[in-house]
Amino acid sequence: MFKKYYALVKPGIVYGNAFTTFAAFLFASRWHFAPFLLIATLLGISFVIASACVFNNFLDRDIDRKMARTKDRALASGAIPVWSALLYGTVLGICGLVLLHFYVNNLTALIAFLGFVFYVIIYGWAKRASHWGTVVGSISGSVPIVVGYTAVTDKLDMTALILFLILALWQMPHFYAIAIYRFDEYAAAGIPVLPIKKGMRKTKIYIVSYILAFVFVAPLLTLFGHAGHSYLAAVVLFGLVWLWRGLLGFRADDNARWARKLFFVSLIVLVAFSVALSLATVLP
Repeated sequence: MFKKYYALVKPGIVYGNAFTTFAAFLFASRWHFAPFLLIATLLGISFVIASACVFNNFLDRDIDRKMARTKDRALASGAIPVWSALLYGTVLGICGLVLLHFYVNNLTALIAFLGFVFYVIIYGWAKRASHWGTVVGSISGSVPIVVGYTAVTDKLDMTALILFLILALWQMPHFYAIAIYRFDEYAAAGIPVLPIKKGMRKTKIYIVSYILAFVFVAPLLTLFGHAGHSYLAAVVLFGLVWLWRGLLGFRADDNARWARKLFFVSLIVLVAFSVALSLATVLP
């Protein structure tokens, strides 16, 4: 039963977002920080994200039953009672917000709460209503990196905005790639993702456009004097490799295979960016 409750929080999402939070925290603190503040930040945002994922599982249990990838999820299959999952999600969310409010700062707790609302309610509705749901989802997905930054600085400024934009731009090609190689499943569930509504070619154009935007926006941290040239070299190099993989899509014979490879490249780009960000203030 523990495994079912553990899976309910979508641990891959929790760990991935905690990683970007950690990177932003190290970047903002320049590696001079109180260990307890770091622990409170990571636990707080992880609990809030886990809570949001539980509620997302609750709201999506009907469409999860229609997709092979998700039909065995605990709420879709009935392995966990709905009331138990809701209680579980509520406790996780409260614990996370309490940690951020009392042991980090009020601004960070507010940002995390708004991210929760955006993901569970606004994105939960938007992804069923329009192909623009992916854009809406990118907003909540960009919150953790801002949380890592404001946990240290306790302020929203241009640097926080740049970090937000970098993550928002990264998410779009990442999730469009998923939409392509999971095309049949999304179609069966009636989810209007971009490839279904606008076609493969249009989706590939969007993918390349967002990767290009990422390549131009990520270096802004160096341009504004917040990161060194090591960071700049890393984000440009990995961004261009990602762009090349995206352009290959226009001559791909197997869209699903190409999109799956692009998806994995996007994960490598995220890891490279996060590592470069965490070291941006200590390397030249």
